[in-house]
Amino acid sequence: MTVEINSAGIWDSEAIADVAAATFPLACPPGATQDDIATFIDDVLSAERFSEYLTDPRRTVLKVTHEGAIVGYAMLIDGEPADPEVARSVSLRPVTEISKLYVLPGNHGTGVASALMNAIVERAVAGDCAGLWLGVNQENLRAQRFYEKHGFETVGTKTFLVGSQLHHDFVMQRAL
Repeated sequence: MTVEINSAGIWDSEAIADVAAATFPLACPPGATQDDIATFIDDVLSAERFSEYLTDPRRTVLKVTHEGAIVGYAMLIDGEPADPEVARSVSLRPVTEISKLYVLPGNHGTGVASALMNAIVERAVAGDCAGLWLGVNQENLRAQRFYEKHGFETVGTKTFLVGSQLHHDFVMQRAL
């Protein structure tokens, strides 16, 4: 599968929000309620929020396109982790967070996610980052295996609010 990976622009906000709405529920643990997932999508993954993210100088949104359609995206945040517990767990500095990395289900297993991860690593290396970190739900074994395959290791835990439910994530990092 041939894909292109580029920085997204504000004009991509709606399309990326659509991909986010389709992919985020897949990463949630089985106990997550539809109402909580919908609230999170409305509050965090709307086109309006992506417009904000795309104008934030600390954030980079990469989009993956196939035949002109966005099939995946990643959001990167440069700088010190905001959560003090995460900051203590992540030992590499300077560091970039992979805040989001999602690919539409029809593209799983095609190499799209690996291509996106490779683009993330290239960007971080070019920006002189010492490492990458991310949070992944403790029940999302498929994502954990993907990250481990790409050199990440578990270094701590954090909590993550989805609607009214508190979810538990592993904090993973990768040296560059």
